[in-house]
Amino acid sequence: MSTVLEPTTLIAPYGGKLVDLRVQEPERTALIDRAKSLPSIQLTPRSMCDLELLAVGAFSPLDRFMGKADYESVLKDMKLADGTLWPMPITLPIPDESAFQVGQEVVLRSTTNAMLAVMKIEEIWTYDPKAEQQAALGTTDAAHPLVSEMTRWGKAYASGPLRVLNLPTYYDFTELRRTPSEVRDALAKMGSKNVVAFQTRNPLHRAHEELTKRAQKEVGGSLLIHPVVGVTKPGDVDHFTRVRAYKALVDHHYDDHTLLSLLPLAMRMAGPREAVWHAIIRRNYGVTHFIVGRDHAGPGKDSTGKPFYGPYEAQDLVKKVAEEIGVKAVPFYEMVYLADEDRYEEAEKVPAGATVKNISGTQVRDDYLAAGNLLPEWFTRKEVAKVLADAYPPKNHQGFCLWFTGLPSAGKSTIADIVALMLMEYGRQVSVLDGDVVRTHLSKGLGFSKEDRDTNILRIGYVASEITKHEGAVICAAVSPYTATRNQVRNLVGGEKFIEIFVDTPLSECETRDLKGIYAKARRGEMTGVTGIDDPYEAPANPEIRLTTLESTPEQNAKRVIEYLLEKNLIVEA
Repeated sequence: MSTVLEPTTLIAPYGGKLVDLRVQEPERTALIDRAKSLPSIQLTPRSMCDLELLAVGAFSPLDRFMGKADYESVLKDMKLADGTLWPMPITLPIPDESAFQVGQEVVLRSTTNAMLAVMKIEEIWTYDPKAEQQAALGTTDAAHPLVSEMTRWGKAYASGPLRVLNLPTYYDFTELRRTPSEVRDALAKMGSKNVVAFQTRNPLHRAHEELTKRAQKEVGGSLLIHPVVGVTKPGDVDHFTRVRAYKALVDHHYDDHTLLSLLPLAMRMAGPREAVWHAIIRRNYGVTHFIVGRDHAGPGKDSTGKPFYGPYEAQDLVKKVAEEIGVKAVPFYEMVYLADEDRYEEAEKVPAGATVKNISGTQVRDDYLAAGNLLPEWFTRKEVAKVLADAYPPKNHQGFCLWFTGLPSAGKSTIADIVALMLMEYGRQVSVLDGDVVRTHLSKGLGFSKEDRDTNILRIGYVASEITKHEGAVICAAVSPYTATRNQVRNLVGGEKFIEIFVDTPLSECETRDLKGIYAKARRGEMTGVTGIDDPYEAPANPEIRLTTLESTPEQNAKRVIEYLLEKNLIVEA
């Protein structure tokens, strides 16, 4: 890195010096003209977020995507190569390392091919995804959304000096999109020496309101509500709905020492390490204190049903490094409502015998939003309740994806077709994406290598995600043999809307049903890459539904699926 900041310069009201990678005129116009002839790298949404926050100094002292020395040091010790504490790798995956070389200039382009930056490549190196996952996330479990996502990354990283020509263009909530310098200026005008920041990727309910106001009072200063509107956990409430709710809440229920500003961050869902990273980022935006909640930046449960991180691991780590990063941790715990006293209190401080009320996330979705009921005012402000109610139709009008997986000839398509007809009886129009049919149209030309199989499944998953996004029901029947790829589809669709159905038929039975003779050809050595013979099938560990076809008929299995949908209120009796 060319810019190294002394730690003492960062521990100051409204932050220290910021990196700024934006090229100014007239150099910008000349560079844009020259860049038109340079080779390009099209960035993913994640890399676009990273580039934007590098450009404006939110990732100070970083001034580029990490080089190998910084990368390895961060994974090993949570420090950059110069000893500066930094917990998360910020890297640029490239699709094909053989297409680029050290010393070459490349244009970094957005997902819509807009020119964003020019990078002169100084380093290209291959990396070990599993080693990175274990170090940065503490897991290689494919149920972790970033572990799943990384299977789609290129096999190498590239790094070098950046000259940023354009920031990504936004047309939504533009008045709330502020750079670190702009946030610092706004906070300085409020006149408080101390500023506490609140990180969120969820709607704010009364418990969150209470803890933010308590934190503001505790530090005796201003409050920065700083929600993430970049890449969050798959299945999260979309940022358009969330920001409408944030605005309504801040406008009516916070004082004029509260600033709402949006952060285009790509979260890693890395728990404790991510909490430290969030604190450092907020330091660059000018804060002195940072609220660290229960299971901060946790992605939920792993494939065995256990939480990825302990509930207070993040708080402990931020407190441990607070002096070094220049931001003090303000830990808060679970808040519950005391009905008799009409107030919120930390769960651990509830008086004996008190009447306690709480509503879980599942209850919010199923008992209120899905049922068309407004959330109670003791739980959430009426302004927020209305925004959420408007955004979420009753559950039987929401989209969902039934994903049938199993060995070839297991019976997936047969059951799926019956389910489709039964769903129409319940008034649900349904789209069917059958693996064989999709290969004839959407994936024509793909072979059966692992890469081509993954591409085929991800294409099906993308179409399914678009259907469910617009309240449609979709049935997908595809072998989809690999756990990581199925998890990627789950993330595309959104965990709540994705229903994995494992058609568990023994290989020997599948071979007897095989009308195409694929298994027989594989046994004779006439075909290779046949799932179940010389290519693995990774059975789901915890599918929502498991169907067996030796003991049950296709109709009986289809009725089991319908019963599940009725139980989840995704369909209702007439």
